[in-house]
Amino acid sequence: MPTHVVILGCGFGGLFAARALAGAPVRVTVVDRTNHHLFQPLLYQVATASLSAPAVAAPIRHILAGQGNATVIYGEAARIDTARRAVVLDGGDEIAYDRLIVATGAANNYFGNDAWAAHAPSLKTLEDAYEIRSRVLLAFEQAEREADAGGRAALLTFVVIGAGATGVELAGAFAEIARHTLHGEFRRIDPRNARVVLVEGGERVLPTYPPDLSERARRQLERLGVTVWLGRRVTGIDAEGVQMGSDRLAAKTVVWAAGIAASPLGAALGVPLDASGRVLVGEDLSLPGHPEVMVIGDLAALPWHSPPVPGTAPAAKQMGRLAALNILNDLIEGERKAFKYKDVGMLATIGHNSAVAVLGRLHLSGYPAWLLWLLAHIFFLIGFRNRIMVLIDWAWAYWTFQRNARIVLQSRRGI
Repeated sequence: MPTHVVILGCGFGGLFAARALAGAPVRVTVVDRTNHHLFQPLLYQVATASLSAPAVAAPIRHILAGQGNATVIYGEAARIDTARRAVVLDGGDEIAYDRLIVATGAANNYFGNDAWAAHAPSLKTLEDAYEIRSRVLLAFEQAEREADAGGRAALLTFVVIGAGATGVELAGAFAEIARHTLHGEFRRIDPRNARVVLVEGGERVLPTYPPDLSERARRQLERLGVTVWLGRRVTGIDAEGVQMGSDRLAAKTVVWAAGIAASPLGAALGVPLDASGRVLVGEDLSLPGHPEVMVIGDLAALPWHSPPVPGTAPAAKQMGRLAALNILNDLIEGERKAFKYKDVGMLATIGHNSAVAVLGRLHLSGYPAWLLWLLAHIFFLIGFRNRIMVLIDWAWAYWTFQRNARIVLQSRRGI
C-alpha cells in the first residue's frame, strides 16, 4: 500500500505541497473546510468591489483533477491524534495517515476582544469580503436617505484598524470608491465627502517595510484622501464607532486589519507554541518528537531561522514544496533538507498607479511599483481563466475607475 500523505488546508502551503507530490508513489488526501483555493493577496479587491469571487478563487477539485494520486475531502479537522496517526474530522470521521502536513493557516485575532468582531469584520475569507463589501456600499445607500447631518457623517466615515498591507490596501480602495467610483451617482450626498481613516497603533504604516517606503506609502494614502492616524490604540469598538482612549470617532463602518493568530488546531497537537500560538517546528519543518508530522505556513514558527520568515504566500509555497520533498526523501531513505527561505521581496498596492515594493536593496514606489505589483499578481494567480478575468476587470477599472462587482443582496439590511 502506498504511503498515505494527508494535507490539512489547501491554502498556498497545502496546495503547493500537494502539487509537489504529483506523480510520486504516494496517496495524497487534501482536507479543507471550503471547496476552493483562495488567492488571498487579492481578497481585498473582492471586498472593495473590484473583482468577483471566481477571479480570486478556484475549486480545489478542479485544480487537482488531473492529479491521479490526489483525493479531496470537504471537511474540517477537529483534532489530530498523533499517537494513533489519525486526523479526526468534524462529525467524528477519521483519516489515518503515514505522513501529515498541517497547513491550516491563521485565524482572526482581536487580542482578547472577540466582541469587536460583530462591529468590525476582518478579512480572511470570501464571506468576510462579501460582508465588508455590503457594509461599505450600503453605508452610502443609507446616507442618501439620512436627514440628520450627524448621522450622515457617521455613515460616511469608514475606519480601517491596522496599517499593515491589508489595512493600507483597504483604506486606499475605500478612498477611490468614494472619490471616483461613486461620483455623480447620488443626488442627496456627495460620496467625495466620505472620510476614510486608517488607525495604526505603531509609529508608521507598513511596519514590516523599510522606513523610507513606509513614509512614501503614508504620503500616497494622504494624496488619495485617507486620514492616517499613527500611535493610536483602539480601546473599544461598538455599533456607533471606535474608542481610542479618551477620543471617540463616530463611524458606522469599521474594518479590522490589526492582527492574526495561528489556527487553533496547533494547540491541539500538544507541543510547544510561541506567543502567537504557532507551532515550534524543527529545521525540516517537522513536529518535535513526530518526524512524520510537518507544520507549514502561518501555523509554523521558525525561531531558528534568520532573518525571520514573513507570513506571506511565497513563504508558504516554499514550505509546502520542502515538506513534500522531505516526504519523498523519506521514501528513499534520503536525508531531509532544512528550510531556507528565499526572499522574493514584498509588494503592497495603495491605489491607482500607487504602490510600494521591496526587491532586495531596491525600493520602488508609485507607478513602477504598481506595475510590478500588477504583473506579479497576474503571474501567480491560479488558472488561466482567472488571469484573463482579472486582466479585463483591471483594464476596465484603470481607464474608467469603475468597479463592476457592486451587487449586494441584503438591500434591506440595517447599518
